[in-house]
Amino acid sequence: MQEVLDRAAHAAREWGATSPGDRAAALDAVAHALDRETGELVALAEWECRLPGDLLRAEVGRTTFQLRSFAEYLRSGAVNGVVIDREDPSWPPGPRPDLRRMLIPLGPVAVFGSTSYPFAFSVAGSDTASALAAGCPVVVKASHSYPDLADRTAEIVEEVLPKGVFALVHGQRRARQLVLDPRIKAVAFIGSSRVGRELHHLVATRPEPIPFYGGFGSVNPVFVTKRAAELRGSEIARGFARALGKQSGQLCTKPGLLVVPEGFAGDVADEVRALRAEPLFNKLVAKRYETGVEALTAFLDVLVEGGSGAGGHAPTLLRTTAADVLAGHDEALSECFGPVSVVATYRDSHELLELAAALPGQLTVTVHGTAHGEDDDVLPDLIGELTGRAGRIVWNQWPNDIATTPAMHHGGPWPATTSPFHTSVGVRAVERFQRPVVFQGFPSHFLPEVLADER
Repeated sequence: MQEVLDRAAHAAREWGATSPGDRAAALDAVAHALDRETGELVALAEWECRLPGDLLRAEVGRTTFQLRSFAEYLRSGAVNGVVIDREDPSWPPGPRPDLRRMLIPLGPVAVFGSTSYPFAFSVAGSDTASALAAGCPVVVKASHSYPDLADRTAEIVEEVLPKGVFALVHGQRRARQLVLDPRIKAVAFIGSSRVGRELHHLVATRPEPIPFYGGFGSVNPVFVTKRAAELRGSEIARGFARALGKQSGQLCTKPGLLVVPEGFAGDVADEVRALRAEPLFNKLVAKRYETGVEALTAFLDVLVEGGSGAGGHAPTLLRTTAADVLAGHDEALSECFGPVSVVATYRDSHELLELAAALPGQLTVTVHGTAHGEDDDVLPDLIGELTGRAGRIVWNQWPNDIATTPAMHHGGPWPATTSPFHTSVGVRAVERFQRPVVFQGFPSHFLPEVLADER
């Protein structure tokens, strides 16, 4: 472990000083190497993660697309964040010196692999790609759910990158060592709230606190207006069931709470009941899921009892009312990872808005309404309330898929994440691992190349 951290610290200055073009070429090379080994990687992932091959191949494609997107961003020059204000003796508040601002890398970054995305948010996933693009060496803490896949992915990445720029470690003890070591300058984590909060606390106790970018998940509530339920009830019920069952509910953007008018819960139950059982990632995930469902059923009514068998776990649907949640029975607002969701029924628009106001921070919220004025009595207030409580608001669609594109924001207010200002998806994710520095009054030949007059 000490050798890994020493190598990362020694590589930090040289990797951070490489040109954006050179870093772009390295990310392209990693993407090409992963594409070349897709067959082997998918076979390993099928064995360890129990996910279908087609889904895994698509995720490898997403992973290499992310790497190439960061490479393209590097070549654009935008990654440097350059701002130049030239000397101006007549500047109104007083003479202005020559000021040249840019973004520089923080240093070695610890990345914790996600359980639910064995490629796109794991060893060579978005956190790793964005840190490398920023000019930071990366030390990945592998997920316990797929150790062999993590090792093989790391081998492929290490073969391409310069020595010390990338490494992989395993084990809970090393996780603690990573976040406490003074050579680590930032941490990116996607996982359970319990583990994430423990690591967040450790980071805060360091003599030198560092940024901790934690993604802890959310219930991703879906609000359905009365008029939308009347006009598109069957379509909404069907779409919700598909969204709940996607990847057996093992997504941080799974809709875990459906807020509907009274009388609509039965339609949803019929669609969920038709879903088939699917395997969960591993025994530990299954055990935690079963414990979570058991805890929820102690407080909530069961609409669809999913159960488990040889084929895996069938989705479970629970029921409560907005009035009960607002009265303090807020179990429905806690995430349970896996194929379970809660239907909360409301009586009127006042109750709907009260429930929206009671939400903690979320990664996503979804609104199913009508676009032509039928819902104008509630929609403006509902959307306004939800805007302050989520990083992404979805209209008449479903939140599961996270598009890898510059406009995406994958984040949200606490407790969904520790930093609502930053995204972990899209090229802006690189900004988590940079800080600004200003050079004042320097001769051009002393400046970094991107700030020099010749540029």
